[in-house]
Amino acid sequence: MNYMLKNTVSKDAFRYKYLLEKIFPYIKPVLGRSILNLIIAIPLGLLDGIVALSLKPYMDYVINGNPEQTWTFMGHTVYIQAWLAAVIPFGIVMFAAFQGVLKYINSYLTTWTGNKISNALKVDLFKKLTNMDTRFYDVNSSGLVLTRFLSDPETASKNVIQMLETFVATIFGLLGLVGVLLYNSWQLAVIGVAVMGIAITPVTFLRKRIKSVSNASMVVGGNMTTNFNETFGGNKIMTAYNLQKTQNRKFETQINEQFNLTMSLTKRAGWMSPIMYTVCSVGIAIVMAFGTHLILSGQLSAGSFMSFVTSLLLLYKPTKTLGNTLTSLQGVFVAMGRVFELFDMNPAITTPKNALALNGLNNSIEFKNVNFEYEKNIPVLKEFNLKVRKNETIALVGNSGGGKSTVVSLLPRFYDIKDGSIEFDGADIRKFDLTSLRNNISFVFQDNFLFTGSIRENILMGNEHASEADIQRVITMAHLDEFISTFESGIDTFVGERGITLSGGQRQRVAIARAMLKDAPVIILDEATSALDNKSEAIVQKALDNLMQNKTVFVIAHRLSTIKNADRIAVINAGELAELGTHDELMNIPDGKYKHLYEMQFKNQELTQLNN
Repeated sequence: MNYMLKNTVSKDAFRYKYLLEKIFPYIKPVLGRSILNLIIAIPLGLLDGIVALSLKPYMDYVINGNPEQTWTFMGHTVYIQAWLAAVIPFGIVMFAAFQGVLKYINSYLTTWTGNKISNALKVDLFKKLTNMDTRFYDVNSSGLVLTRFLSDPETASKNVIQMLETFVATIFGLLGLVGVLLYNSWQLAVIGVAVMGIAITPVTFLRKRIKSVSNASMVVGGNMTTNFNETFGGNKIMTAYNLQKTQNRKFETQINEQFNLTMSLTKRAGWMSPIMYTVCSVGIAIVMAFGTHLILSGQLSAGSFMSFVTSLLLLYKPTKTLGNTLTSLQGVFVAMGRVFELFDMNPAITTPKNALALNGLNNSIEFKNVNFEYEKNIPVLKEFNLKVRKNETIALVGNSGGGKSTVVSLLPRFYDIKDGSIEFDGADIRKFDLTSLRNNISFVFQDNFLFTGSIRENILMGNEHASEADIQRVITMAHLDEFISTFESGIDTFVGERGITLSGGQRQRVAIARAMLKDAPVIILDEATSALDNKSEAIVQKALDNLMQNKTVFVIAHRLSTIKNADRIAVINAGELAELGTHDELMNIPDGKYKHLYEMQFKNQELTQLNN
């Protein structure tokens, strides 16, 4: 399965019906307010023609009218000129105030519905993200993931209602103004509408360019976010190696790429505005010339002409903005296309139908002729066989890159094997419910990740329903009490992002307590003490000893003491099980790989321990 986000190209960006059908389930919960919003946009647009329409009676009856002209209303004589001179300005103000109220309601509903749709879409996308395979995170940068899972849904969902509302208001505004044109002079209306149609034609040629630039901008934007994340997370390395200039150059390059993409679109879209202005000006000139003829020939009144010209000027303004609206709307559909491509991206590792429930380990875990590769045709494990008995501790040793971490990553199905099988008590792990399988395995890594929050919250991730007594028990067993008592807030101390406020040994003990609280029958220790100093290692090792009691343990270790304490040692070399046995058994193999590894890596550790 291809998980590369930068390879997605929003192939459905022009399938408007398909995209609207896909986003409709998110609009449905707010459909009432969305429809009300669009309904309000109709009079909001139509009211644009009121001012233009009022100019005809104002010019004909107020400016050029007869002051003595009257009409009778309910027995009262009304002077038309004086009455209209008072009513029309007041009416324009009232209509403007009414339009202002509608705009406020419209703006509120647009923001409310847009955010509701956006939030629902983000929640579902986050669920999709949390269920993706480990391989997905391997091949995508953090910046690109943030862009695709946060920025795109924001553009796609939050703006779709706004764009539709603007589009509806603009269309009905155009219709209202066209109605005023036809009311005043159908001959001039034909000219004005024809010119308007010519003016907006260029917009249709920009769709593909918008799509390509939007996709390229998405990749560049993701790279920029990654650069920020790496600068933040790797600030000590950056400072230690004086990489500021390197990071700055990288960011400047990305900024320039984004600038070039923006200018590329501007070069192709920017000419629309002057062309539309020119075409509209030609239309106005033709209307003025032909309108003068109609006035002089008595076919059109001055008021009708004034009303017509005002309507035409008002008409051409939304016509010009309609181009920008359509361009923005196409950008929304491009982002929408990319969003729904994410929904179509399903994890390869899933729970099978009629899955088995794993309830602890009764006998053994066995790797049978396992073949595995991260990249096609580049084998990492080759015909790998290993059987580990219940409550046995097995140490995995070997040269870097030999496959030790891969072996333990396959147990909880972070990745799936290519051939062979991995069995718990004789049942292939691919037959188990994923949640059930992973509930039976605890991990302690070399660099354990702590989430932003308190020490308590991080420990409870092992078992959120644990009692206070259980928490206190694992605190003692993990030797956490030795340092949390020094904190003013104790176990409720805030640890900061990634647990940065704690030392390496303290983070390890929190991770061990988390694993203890989970109380899984299988424990995986991936170089859990290799990055610690001797004092920290001694304390953490005590905690690990408590964690490993009556458990089946896979331990990847570089420390001789950890390896010698294992029941058996598996030597993994170039993806194959090279040797298997106790420390003494493996040391008795002439020219053995473990013996060679011991001479190269572990002998100095043993001498140091004896001298101490």
